[in-house]
Amino acid sequence: QGLKPIVSTESPAPIFGTTSKLASDFPATDSYLGKNKVPDLQKIFQKADGLPVHLKRGVPDRLLYRTTMALTIGGTIYCLVALYMASQPRQQ
Repeated sequence: QGLKPIVSTESPAPIFGTTSKLASDFPATDSYLGKNKVPDLQKIFQKADGLPVHLKRGVPDRLLYRTTMALTIGGTIYCLVALYMASQPRQQ
């Protein structure tokens, strides 16, 4: 009696009935991973063509950049006009 282990050495029954899979159980190339695009993008972004990084991918980048700048300038002007109107006394 004195040499018996107090804690059971058997593993408990699984709670959810399914066993978990280790990362090594999966094949190296699964269909959900898709094609690795990193080397292609590295070629584009590391090319020494004098363009800033945010304009390297052509027309879509230019369109997004110009839209962002227009919205920023428009928002700044709108805020200044609203501030000016709020600073004026009300006419009765």
